[in-house]
Formats: sequence, structure tokens, C-alpha cells
Amino acid sequence: MIELHDFTIGFGGKVLINDATATIDGGSLTALLGRNGSGKSTLLRAIAGLNRRYRGTVTVGGLDVSATPSPRLARTLAFVSTERTRIANLSCRDVVALGRAPYTDWIGRLSEADRAIVDESLEAVGMASYADRTLDRMSDGECQRVMIARALAQTTPVILLDEPTSFLDLPNRYELCGLLRRLARDHGKTILYSTHELDIALKLSDAIALIDTPRLICLSVDRMVGAGHIDRLFHLDLLDRKC
Repeated sequence: MIELHDFTIGFGGKVLINDATATIDGGSLTALLGRNGSGKSTLLRAIAGLNRRYRGTVTVGGLDVSATPSPRLARTLAFVSTERTRIANLSCRDVVALGRAPYTDWIGRLSEADRAIVDESLEAVGMASYADRTLDRMSDGECQRVMIARALAQTTPVILLDEPTSFLDLPNRYELCGLLRRLARDHGKTILYSTHELDIALKLSDAIALIDTPRLICLSVDRMVGAGHIDRLFHLDLLDRKC
């Protein structure tokens, strides 16, 4: 579903990923891991079509991201940023309805079908009872669920999330990643999310995309762990000995 061919990208004059070829399978939950500054957000933005300053090819659902107009790309992938969102006087239902923008007319008028999709998206993330609340009256975890509902309302096969567990306590991190896993398995979504939560990623994800500068390695969780890539990158063997 997501493919990179001979992909090279950098930031601030530094090459972060060089000549990478990788595939992220459809209908899977893939965690994007790497050390701080390795380029996780940069890679996600490139896949989302928000940063087209790279060499090589990125395709999503068979579409070349660099050559696809934004309106068409918006029907293929949804992107949830790491920013905390607090919008006063705008209900959760209205925020989620923004996900229907690629399908509405020029004034953003919602059809009955659009409204049904909005309600179904809120229900899917367990936020139906919060539909009339405003985001400024909700917790970080609740707000993040609403942002994911907005991405669901976009009805795209691919969802990208940049650090979705930021600002959450540990129970909510597990709960949110569990939600992403259910969306991938029950709704057939291809979900790629960046995270620093190594233990959660290994427990709940189907696969790992690991940035080991300048390499990008994509493997199933079992194969990634078995190959020792994670232990080496994060020096887990040294940490175990200290403990």
C-alpha cells in the first residue's frame, strides 16, 4: 500500500534516509521508530505529500505522491499531526466533519451520507457521546481520539499519525494504540504511526519501520526483533546489563 523506491531525504543539510526501498503492507499497523532527530516526522510528511523535497519515488495506493494533486491525495491518505488541538466553540462533530472536505461541494455542504459517516467515525473511536462537546473542554486523550475520528471520516485506505501518544499518560497510550490496532484489523486501514513507545510498538504493532540513519528497515515485529536491529540501535543490551 505504501512503497518507497530509491528514496533519499534530508533536513538542514543532513541526509536522514539514503537510497531506501521499502514496502508497508495494506491493512496493517506499522510503528515508525528511530532515535531523536532521525527523521520520523520528515518521512511521514513526505509520504503525506507535505514535503516533496526528496529523491526517489513514494507511492500510496499506486499513486505517485509527488505527482498527485492534493485533492486526489486527500482521498487516499489522512494525516494526524502531533500538535495539540484546542478549538473553542467548535463541537467534536464539526471537527470530525472537516474530514469530509475532499467530498463536499465548494461551500462544504454535508449530505446525509456525509453526516452518517461523521457519526460512524465518532462511534468507531468511542466518542459518540462527546459529539456536541467542544475540544477545549476535553482531555488530551479525548482530543486525540477526535482527530483520529476526523481521519476516519476522510474514508481513506491509509492513515498516517505523527506521535499520536504524545501528551498522554501510560494507560491512555496503550488504549490509543489498541484503538489503532483495531482500526487496522477491523476496518482494513493501513496505519503508519511514529512513536517513542518501544514496548507498546513491539506489543501491539504488526510491523516496524525503523530509521537507522541512513537506512530505513521495514520488517514484521518478530523478524525485526530477531534480527537484532532494535537492540543495536537503542543499546538495549547495555541497558539490560545495567539493570
